[in-house]
Amino acid sequence: MSIIIAEGFSFDFKNALNAFKFDEANQSLPTYHGVTSLKAVDIIAEFEDYYIFVEIKDYTQNQFKYKKLKNYLKYKFRDTFLYRYAENKVDKPIRYLCLLIGTNNAQCKNFSKDLNYELPVGIRNTSRWKQIPAESCFVVNLNRWNKNFPDWSVQKTINFP
Repeated sequence: MSIIIAEGFSFDFKNALNAFKFDEANQSLPTYHGVTSLKAVDIIAEFEDYYIFVEIKDYTQNQFKYKKLKNYLKYKFRDTFLYRYAENKVDKPIRYLCLLIGTNNAQCKNFSKDLNYELPVGIRNTSRWKQIPAESCFVVNLNRWNKNFPDWSVQKTINFP
């Protein structure tokens, strides 16, 4: 069991080999990745057959319009993939999960559809690609997360900023 606290939520990744806050700000921790212009997802969890990248955002904040947030989520994945590639840590399929606070199921479905197209997910873009960047991408709200991923429960721990 790996419990991670991030963005005001407690995640319990049962059966994870490892889980950590990827955008760690504390320089003394081994999961700190330095300050660069690259974006980083909030959490990475490693399982026997795959990794999951987790990004958490509050959609109710006024600075996020649909297109801006969609692009933000896209670049969070791409930059984290680049970090992990440079660390030689893309040796398993990657699943991308976005937890969007303040969204309804229809909004999550639209984000999922657009991100699956733009990353790209589950397809090789050309016959020359030897690896798929993302095996899957799901955008969910808190209720859908706990319904669809019961082995990775999440609970609010403090007020979301």
